[in-house]
Amino acid sequence: MATIFSRIVAGEIPSYKVAENEQFYAFLDINPLAKGHTLVIPKREVDYIFDLEDEEIAAMHVFAKKVAKAIKAAFPCIKVGEAVLGLEVPHAHIHLVPMQSEKDMLFTNPKLKLTPEEFKEIAEKITKEI
Repeated sequence: MATIFSRIVAGEIPSYKVAENEQFYAFLDINPLAKGHTLVIPKREVDYIFDLEDEEIAAMHVFAKKVAKAIKAAFPCIKVGEAVLGLEVPHAHIHLVPMQSEKDMLFTNPKLKLTPEEFKEIAEKITKEI
């Protein structure tokens, strides 16, 4: 059975797309820690990020770097943090979170509640910077 992320890539489940190429897809996290919190995933379904081929994991990070730079331009912050957890969805993914402090990367923090309009506006703001 396809993961929720594979279904998002296939267009079966809507998402707020930020960037895409042949191999990777970036979209807003629907339970964000901060405005601009984005997920980067390989289109190929792989559960564990370290099961990706060396070339894939390198290319995924280069893709994530472009997205992170766009996030930082759209949502001024000290840095964009990167986290790989991978326990909640069995599909490799990188979290990119705009940070003002390290506390902004605590996944136990309350998540933002945003409207569809706010998500759309955030995605457009980041996409414009890519």
